[in-house]
Amino acid sequence: MSPGLARLAVDIGGTFTDVVLELAGGRRITSKLLTTYGHPGEAVLQGIAGVMGEAGLEPSQVGLIIHGTTLATNALIERSGAKTALFTTEGHRDALEMAHEDRFEQYDVMIDRPRPLVPRYLRLPVRERMDCEGRILLPLDEASLESLLPILDEHDVESVAIGYLHAFVNPEHEQRTAQWLSAARPDLSITLASEVCPEIREFERLSTACANAYVRPLMARYLNRLAGELQALGYECPFLLMTSGGGLTTLDTAARFPIRLVESGPAGGAILAREVAKSAGLDRVLSFDMGGTTAKLCLIDDFEPLTSRSFEVDRVYRFRKGSGLPVRIPVIEMVEIGAGGGSIARVDKLGRIQVGPESAGSEPGPAAYGRGGDRPAVTDADVQLGRVYPEKFAGGAFLLDLEASRAALESQLARPLELEPDLAAFGVSEVVDENMAAAARAHAAEFGMDLGSRDMVAFGGAAPLHAARLGE
Repeated sequence: MSPGLARLAVDIGGTFTDVVLELAGGRRITSKLLTTYGHPGEAVLQGIAGVMGEAGLEPSQVGLIIHGTTLATNALIERSGAKTALFTTEGHRDALEMAHEDRFEQYDVMIDRPRPLVPRYLRLPVRERMDCEGRILLPLDEASLESLLPILDEHDVESVAIGYLHAFVNPEHEQRTAQWLSAARPDLSITLASEVCPEIREFERLSTACANAYVRPLMARYLNRLAGELQALGYECPFLLMTSGGGLTTLDTAARFPIRLVESGPAGGAILAREVAKSAGLDRVLSFDMGGTTAKLCLIDDFEPLTSRSFEVDRVYRFRKGSGLPVRIPVIEMVEIGAGGGSIARVDKLGRIQVGPESAGSEPGPAAYGRGGDRPAVTDADVQLGRVYPEKFAGGAFLLDLEASRAALESQLARPLELEPDLAAFGVSEVVDENMAAAARAHAAEFGMDLGSRDMVAFGGAAPLHAARLGE
């Protein structure tokens, strides 16, 4: 990239989409918009047009576009991905549900295991077998493949993961199956476990392949459409995606392996926290990123974030290791919980305030956004407590409706609990702060680390409002 060219950065969150234009001299122009769920690229293009117009630049003057997003994460957590099937070695269709045959919480008799992304009726057995050294014991039976096509058609399957025993040593059968299936059903999205996760351990490999297949149609459509729209506007520069490990990848690779983008947005935040820690000379840091939908916490020692070769998505049991869907990719290790400005507060059956993980998102958003939301969120509590300046919220992008915010708190929390609105708002704030503190403590304990001696780097739309109390 020529040193005289500008750079664009885009981040799509569950509530807001942020665009930053960095000019050649280092000056930055920013834009914040509500995320558009129908086509997330709509907000991206609006934001880019806004910052480019303010800078008076033409598309040809941009040398690089970098994009981070939580769209893949949200699809997995909300179970809003494609209808997915799994082709696997005959006799092994239940490996995905059997997992490690252990209990992540030994003494809980009501334990819930994470629900597989592919239900059993779409985990389809194929006659083939290889040994652990990749030697063919049973040739691939194409007749057994043929018998599975009616099942795919009956259930309108969009995406197929192919994961055979020991294919990470010899992928021949997976590759032949993909070729056969592409010829028989050209419109199917196909993921090979031997490409996504060419490693030993059957359960993790199948889980990663299924997760990739589950989000691939959604992410490929989005990325290809956005790239086409940017190209039509004259942006011919490289378009790179932030990966879960904090690196960058091309559009083609991201569209084939979108599972590598699962922690894309949060990874960018951890890289920011690392740079802030470096500039301030802080060698032991807790990175605290709280946006509109989730809060992300990451441990950074000696100016390097904690990294891992695997992590879990959608943990069902309060931060407990083993209660989520395992994904084996390089990742910046962090804990992510449903605690953001849009997290909805409610009174449970025992008369307690509960916050999240459900979020109001951007449509309709917290009641204070004035877009028809009538359930109180963390942002409404912050507004009620005077922590937010309504005229400066989101850089003045839109005005907050203080009356709607107060009415939601009063009707949903204050009256049922017989509290004043201020006290109800304080209760929401205390609950969400304790949820995040508990997540941070559990995350640190998992790696045998201490939080008490660390400095905190807080960023994101809501983090500075909650950082002091979280620190306490």
